[in-house]
Amino acid sequence: MCLTEETTETLYALGAGELVVGVSGFTVRPPEARRKPKVSTFLEANIEAILALRPDVVLAWSDLQASICAELIRRGVEVVCFNQRSVEGILSMILRLGALVGKATEARRYVRQLCARLQEAAAQGARRRLRPRVYFEEWYDPLITAIGWVSELIALCGGEDVFGELSQYPDAKRRIIADPDEVVRRQPDLIIASWCGKMFKPERVRKRPGWDAIPAVRTGQLYEIPSSIILQPGPAALTEGVDHLLAIFEQWERTCGD
Repeated sequence: MCLTEETTETLYALGAGELVVGVSGFTVRPPEARRKPKVSTFLEANIEAILALRPDVVLAWSDLQASICAELIRRGVEVVCFNQRSVEGILSMILRLGALVGKATEARRYVRQLCARLQEAAAQGARRRLRPRVYFEEWYDPLITAIGWVSELIALCGGEDVFGELSQYPDAKRRIIADPDEVVRRQPDLIIASWCGKMFKPERVRKRPGWDAIPAVRTGQLYEIPSSIILQPGPAALTEGVDHLLAIFEQWERTCGD
């Protein structure tokens, strides 16, 4: 039973998709996983539906699902709650999950493949003539930025997270930008949004007071990466997420890098 997408995606990648008996309603990959019973959102779960499926173990993520985990444990269910917040943590989660389901060899092979892809991206980033200054917006009210693995991937792909110092904080509360003018002061070349569960609206950013002084706004360098790609601390972020970042950086360099 997987209460977040990244463990579902990992199990299918390891050839263990048949073990999954239920998934989060936010699951989008792989497509066949969406045929499984949907038993949770991100912050809520149908406990009775989970119990009815009689899972051997429920896989969860972070303190945000702590109350779900606690209730399942009280009901006699075994729960494994991962808490990966970095690229290294994502790779470690894959290895530990593989060992848990008897797919340790497959997990090691998969991690080697992911690492090779990250090394290719890092090489591309190192060759970048100019490093774009990036403001990544995880949420818009309040402004939240600098989630750990995304900040790492921005740097790996050759960019600079303008709020990189906040990436040390695992919780969103300490990554809130209290003063929107601080974004203006940091002068990002690129604004990349990934509003969890919401469609990005560039005009909403353009209308913020004073933000027309930001290079990214003046030059129209406003982009979206869907949250299902970059905000899931799993394989998608290390593959599709990296591909999106590289494409955005290359587009910026072609149009504004001179």
